[in-house]
Amino acid sequence: MTPLAPISNSARVVLGILFFVLFFAAWSFATFGGYVSATFLADPLTMLMEGWLLLVKQGFAFDIGITIWRVLGGFVMAALLAVPIGILMGAYKPIEAFLEPFVSFARYLPASAFIPLLILWAGIGEMQKLLVIFIGSVFQIVLMVAVTVGGVRRDLVEAALTLGARDRGILARVLVPASAPAIAEIARLVLGWAWTYVIIAELIGSSSGIGHMITDSQALLATGQIIFGILVIGVIGLISDYLFKSANRWLFPWSLA
Repeated sequence: MTPLAPISNSARVVLGILFFVLFFAAWSFATFGGYVSATFLADPLTMLMEGWLLLVKQGFAFDIGITIWRVLGGFVMAALLAVPIGILMGAYKPIEAFLEPFVSFARYLPASAFIPLLILWAGIGEMQKLLVIFIGSVFQIVLMVAVTVGGVRRDLVEAALTLGARDRGILARVLVPASAPAIAEIARLVLGWAWTYVIIAELIGSSSGIGHMITDSQALLATGQIIFGILVIGVIGLISDYLFKSANRWLFPWSLA
């Protein structure tokens, strides 16, 4: 292997599948071979059986749907506010100087620490869970977008000024198009973080969702159900990641050049 040397798409797919094959093989060896107690780690077959029962008898499909809705709701709320602010911070230094100290401070605050306050302010309903995801995502997006916009090549801006562009034209026709592919990539990354926040929100004061199911399964020592819930999150994340990448390639073809 050569550092940074590209590989074909087929090789990438084969290697990706190979990892999962080896992972499940090691898991099966440890559980079916009796090296790990079923109390602590269910075997893959038991996990699949318990997951099937969750789906057909316990309405787990609804839990999956409500969790997806919460993630998307909180993430979209954060992105709609954070992306414009981040663009303005990256484009205009006075705005950056005004907001960056607070944003840098706030992004280190763990979203889970706000849960007691959010329960007091918004109760234990849907708004509280959306706000946990919002708080966990918004400041990260703002700062990452600001850094991306601020890092646009200076020669592009100077060329636009030479051609007679005004401030708004530079922002709309140079900075935003040049930054758009990277901003979309930021959204893809932060969406993954949003999944960690929703599970934390659902562990406390929730009557539905994947996190709620995992909490109930923990009380029953049903490790197969816990593992199934975790794997469902991973599968959803893998699908959303692929869709995001495909959408980015379609929306921003100039980023492939």
